[in-house]
Amino acid sequence: MSSRSESRRVKAAKIRALMESEGDAVRANTEGFNQGRYESVARLEDYEGLKDEARAIKEEAIERLPELIDAVRETIEARGGTVYIAEDAADANRYIAELCAEQETETVVKSKSMTTEEIDVNDHLAEQGVNAVETDLGEWVLQVADEAPSHLVAPALHKSKEGIAELFNGVFDPDESLETAQELTAFARDRLGEEIADADVGMTGANFITADSGTLALVTSEGNARKCVAATDTHVAVAGVEKIVPSVEDLQPFVELIGRSGTGQDLTSYVSLLTPPVESPVVDHASPEEPIDSESADDREFHLVLIDNGRMAMREDPELKETLYCIRCSACANTCANFQHVGGHAFGGETYTGGIATGWEAGVHGQESAAEFNDLCTGCSRCVEACPVKIDIPWINTVVRDRINRGDDGEFDWLVEGLTPDADPGGVSLQKRLFGNFETLARLGSATAPVSNWLAGLGPTREAMERLFGVDSRRELPAFRRETLVDWFEKRGGVATSEKRAQRGKSGEVESTREVVLYPDLYTNHVLVDRGKAAVRTLEALGVPVRIPEIPSSGRAPLSQGMIATAREKAEAVADALAPHLIEERDVVIIEPSDLAMFRGEYEKLLPERTADAISAGSYELLEYVYGLLEEGVDAGVLSGPRGDGDVAYHSHCQQRTMGLEAHTVAVLDRAGYDVTTSEAECCGMAGSFGYKSQYYELAVDIGEELSGQLEGSGRVLTSGTSCTEQLGSLGDEPVHPIELLAPGRPAGGDDGS
Repeated sequence: MSSRSESRRVKAAKIRALMESEGDAVRANTEGFNQGRYESVARLEDYEGLKDEARAIKEEAIERLPELIDAVRETIEARGGTVYIAEDAADANRYIAELCAEQETETVVKSKSMTTEEIDVNDHLAEQGVNAVETDLGEWVLQVADEAPSHLVAPALHKSKEGIAELFNGVFDPDESLETAQELTAFARDRLGEEIADADVGMTGANFITADSGTLALVTSEGNARKCVAATDTHVAVAGVEKIVPSVEDLQPFVELIGRSGTGQDLTSYVSLLTPPVESPVVDHASPEEPIDSESADDREFHLVLIDNGRMAMREDPELKETLYCIRCSACANTCANFQHVGGHAFGGETYTGGIATGWEAGVHGQESAAEFNDLCTGCSRCVEACPVKIDIPWINTVVRDRINRGDDGEFDWLVEGLTPDADPGGVSLQKRLFGNFETLARLGSATAPVSNWLAGLGPTREAMERLFGVDSRRELPAFRRETLVDWFEKRGGVATSEKRAQRGKSGEVESTREVVLYPDLYTNHVLVDRGKAAVRTLEALGVPVRIPEIPSSGRAPLSQGMIATAREKAEAVADALAPHLIEERDVVIIEPSDLAMFRGEYEKLLPERTADAISAGSYELLEYVYGLLEEGVDAGVLSGPRGDGDVAYHSHCQQRTMGLEAHTVAVLDRAGYDVTTSEAECCGMAGSFGYKSQYYELAVDIGEELSGQLEGSGRVLTSGTSCTEQLGSLGDEPVHPIELLAPGRPAGGDDGS
C-alpha cells in the first residue's frame, strides 16, 4: 500500500471517529449559531454596509500597521504602561515568564485568548513553575480534560453536558454528584472565583486595540475578563499585531458584527473597553469588609505583548494578507457543512479552526500544519457571505493548497506551477491530478461510451481506482453520454434551427434582439445532457435563439485541487473562445453554478481585470436569465406548469446561494404554478470531487443524508448544481434541474432528441 493510500485511510478513520464522538454536539451548536446569525443580521438596517465599513477599517489598519504599532506604544507608555513587541512565540513567552518571575508569581488567571493558545503560554509558564488557570468556562473544561479547543469562539463546543459532568465528577470528586447545567456552572464559578481571588497576574487577549488611546476591546460572554483585570494588580494583555485599529470610533461596526457573526447574538454579554492602566483599585479578597484603598490603583502594572509570529510576513504576502483582516468570529466555521459535521479537531491545525484556519496556520505555524486539514475546504463559498469583513476564504485555501502541492515554503513566484511527478509530500497527488483533469476524462468517456461506463463499473476497475486514486468504490460514477450536448445541437441544425424556433416563440408584445451562448459545462455536455436540451427548448420558447459553441472547461476542476496555473490556462482559453460572442453582445448563459462562480469570481484572480469584468458582466445563471426575460414581459405561459401535485423541494447550489441567485429560481417556479419548499442546508456535502474521495466519502454522505431528510415529503426534488444532483441521486431522491420541469413539450427528466 502506498504512503498516500495509507494516509487516506488514516484520515478517513479520524474523521469517522470524530463524527461518532463529537459530531452531534458540534452540529447542534454550529447550526444553532449559524441560524442565529441569519436571524440577527436580518434585524440590521444595513448589514452589507456595516461589513463594507469593517472591511475598509481593517484594510487601512493593516496597510498602516507599522505606524499604528508605534502609535500604540507611544500612547500606552505615556500612560505608564509597557508595550513589548515579540518577534515570535518563544520571544513572547520569555518576556511573560520573566515578568512573572520578577513578581514571584504563583498563579496567572486568564480569559479566553486564541493568541495565547497559539504561543502555548500555559505550557511555558508551567515549565517555570507558574500555574496558568483558564477562567472562561469552556477553556477551563478543556484545561481540566487536557484537550485542545475545537472552535474559535466556543472552545468546548464538542462537549456535551453529560460529558462535562462525567469529567468534573471524575476529576474533582465533589461531595454530591454534579448533573445539571446549573450545578456544573455553579461548581465552576466557585472554583474559578477562588483562583481569581488568589491570583497574582491577570492575563487577557484583546479583540481590538485602538491606536489613538490604547484602549483594549474585550468581547466575552461571562465577564471573566473583567474579573481577571480588576482582581489582580498586574494585567498582561497578549495580542497579535493585526488587532490594532486606528481609533475608538472604529470599534462601532465590529461591536455590531462580531456577536451576530459568531453566535447569533445582537450583542455579546460583555463588551469591555479598558484603557490601561485600569484606574480601578485592586480588591483585597483577604479582607473584603475593609474599605477599598483608592491609592492601590496607582500600583497597577499593565503590559501589552504584541506578537508578530509571522504576521508581518503575511502582510507582505499578497495572498495571505487578507487573513489579517479576520476578527476571529467563527462565522466561517459555523456556516461550513464540513465543519458542522466533524468539528475543529479535524477541521483545524495546531491552533486555529474553520475555513480561515488555513491562512492562520500557514502564516503562524507553517504550511505543514495547514496541509493536515486544508482539503476539508471544498470552496463551496458559503463562508464568504458569512464573513463580516468579506474575506475571500476559499481563495486563501486554494492558494495554500497550490503551495502545498508544490512543496513551496511561501517565498515563490505563485504564477508558476511546478508539477513534480511523484514527490511526496510535494507534488500534485495522483488523486488531485485525476480530478483536476476531469475535462480529459469526460471527453474520453463520451468518445468511448457506453464501453467506458461498463468498464468503469467493473469490480476490479473500482478496486484499482480506489487504491491508486482514492476514488471511493461505494460512490456511483457518472455515466458519460455518447452524444454530447454540442453534438446534439449541431445534429439538430445548430444556430439556424434555433433561430427558427425562437422566432416562433417570440411574443407579439415583446421585441427582443437577445441571443444566447449556452455554455457547455463539462457535466451538461458529457453527462447531464438532458438539462442542456431543456435549457435550449426553454430559451427558444421564450423567443431567444441559442448557440452552443465548443468552449473549454472553466478551470473549476483544477482550481478545486489547488492547481492554479492549470486553472489560469483554462480561464484564458475560455476568454479567447467567448471574446467574439461578447463583442457581438451575445448573453452567456450558464447552467452549472460553480462555473458561473468562476466567471463572476475567480476569473478576477486569473485573468486581466478588463477581461474578467467583461466575462462577469455578460454572464448569467440560467434561471436568473429566464427570470429576467419574464420581467421584461415575455409570456410565462410557455413554461410547463404542474401536472397534478405542484409541490417541489428545491435545494440551491451553495455557490448559487452565495451569488444571491436562489430567489430567481424560486420566483420562476412560482410563476409557473409550483409550490416551492427550499432547503436550509448550506451545502449538499458532495462538493464536486470531494464526495468521491475515499478519505471524505463518509463525511460527504453524512451531510447529504441530513439534507435528504430535510427534503423528504416536500415534493419532487429539484437541484441546481451537478454535485447536488449526484449526492441526492445517490441517496435515492432522483432529483432533476428545475429547467427540466419547466421546459415546454417534454416530461421532466425525459430525453429530447428534437
